[in-house]
Amino acid sequence: MTRKPSILFALLFAATFAMQAGAEPVVLRYGAAYSTLRSIYALPIVVADRQGFFEREGLDFTIVVPIPGGSDKMIDALHDGTVDITHVAVPFLIRKAMAGSDAVAIAAEFNNPIYSVVAQPEITNFAMLKGRRIGFADPAGTISMSIRKLLAKHGLGETDYTTRIIEGTPARLSCLKRGDCDAVALGQPQDIAAHAEGLTLLGFSTEATPAYLYMVTPTRRSCSEAHKDTLVRYVRALGAAFQFIRDTRHRAAVIEIISDSTGVPAAVAASVLDLYFAQEREVLPYAGEIDMTGLAQVIVMMGEAGLLPSPLPAPEKFVDRQYLLAAGVK
Repeated sequence: MTRKPSILFALLFAATFAMQAGAEPVVLRYGAAYSTLRSIYALPIVVADRQGFFEREGLDFTIVVPIPGGSDKMIDALHDGTVDITHVAVPFLIRKAMAGSDAVAIAAEFNNPIYSVVAQPEITNFAMLKGRRIGFADPAGTISMSIRKLLAKHGLGETDYTTRIIEGTPARLSCLKRGDCDAVALGQPQDIAAHAEGLTLLGFSTEATPAYLYMVTPTRRSCSEAHKDTLVRYVRALGAAFQFIRDTRHRAAVIEIISDSTGVPAAVAASVLDLYFAQEREVLPYAGEIDMTGLAQVIVMMGEAGLLPSPLPAPEKFVDRQYLLAAGVK
């Protein structure tokens, strides 16, 4: 279970901001995938950027896009010097770290994602997916793991359907609309928009999987210590974005940001916030805190999928919490 940040977070922010007034901005390059920037999973970064939280922290924050080649390439961009930090789904960070990368998570961007199985209008239940083509994300990622669990819960084994691997929710939605896929895994807001257009929303991944940590901000251990102050500033700005999103007084502004950044109508953007917050689903962190129980669950899922050998690694191997702690986040 995630916890709200301590009052120290606000106090440290105020003190640091006062000291940084008038200082030259520090360049921070953030690697992003185009498909993520067009989805809800970029919301904390987009909010922090548009609301001036990075600027307020004295950061010249630059989003470097696109990074082609799939989720593994996000960590590669850290190693080739393209970016200073990036975003990545946890399994790909773990896979690279187990292969020798010194990349570690310094903050959480998204918890417990809600992915949908969305199908052609004539497909009205899971049983009708038997023998059909389903668009999946990278098979080594938690999206595909959770969707397979959802399909299995409804009686569909892996040999009951044909898999088509397509990176990114927008690309999978295009496959569905072209008729090249009978069903696909979609995130928000595209799943809600697709349903509003008459496509069938069959179910959510959260029906079949426990809560887990989804998207994190990684950097390299070998580079981070020399730039600790910069990374602490980033964490504070990210935390301010989460607080802004969660504050109901800013609901209209957040809806506008979602609508503008993803290209969906405001009503769809509002439905996304209802999905997350009308009943608290612990989808978003409170201040970028890393849910170690959620991280452990990803490791278990990877073990079950045969992607990690026994004994399973400890979650602490993949995290450096010093920046969160320095920003007053517990």
